[in-house]
Amino acid sequence: MNEENTNQKTADKAENEEPRTKPRLPELSEVDMLSARVAELESNVSLYKDQLLRKAAEFENYKKRIDNDYSNFVRYANEELLEKLLPVVDDFERSLHAIEESAARAGEGQAKDFDVLAKGVELIYSKLRKVLESHGVKPMETLGRPFDHNFHDALLQVENHEYPHHTVIKEVEKGYLLHDKVLRHAKVVVSSSQAEENSKDDGTEAEE
Repeated sequence: MNEENTNQKTADKAENEEPRTKPRLPELSEVDMLSARVAELESNVSLYKDQLLRKAAEFENYKKRIDNDYSNFVRYANEELLEKLLPVVDDFERSLHAIEESAARAGEGQAKDFDVLAKGVELIYSKLRKVLESHGVKPMETLGRPFDHNFHDALLQVENHEYPHHTVIKEVEKGYLLHDKVLRHAKVVVSSSQAEENSKDDGTEAEE
């Protein structure tokens, strides 16, 4: 009987005592999965960062291109109108030249009248030139310059030994630039050296 009581007390005591538990460590497979997930997230962050930087650079280049296109549009917006005004400038220059020639042939009294007329035309011509210059239009410098098809239209080639081969010796119609763009090519007469032409035909250098 005593033995049974002892066993019962021992059982009751065991039930009343709180079990002692140890913290459970994550299994190795869970650690590996967590590490792989972190590595994947880090890779995605790097990828998205690279994409963001690329898109930002593309947008900046696009913005610069748009700004440049808009600037050029504004810069050359009046190109067609300005080109149509050039023949008017030509007419003023021809009129002034004709007045000067008429004044040279006229008597003293008529010469004064021509002088007054010339000053009036010159004043209007000067105002027109200033308006064109304010919009970026300027005449080309062609005489004595080497022929360049980017700026000149050669109407005639004349043998001339006073100038180097392919040099502009006469300007038939003045050329103009709109800022850094050709608004109208200059129509010119170009020098030609017969010795130079012969050397090209023969494939040899011309003898001095």
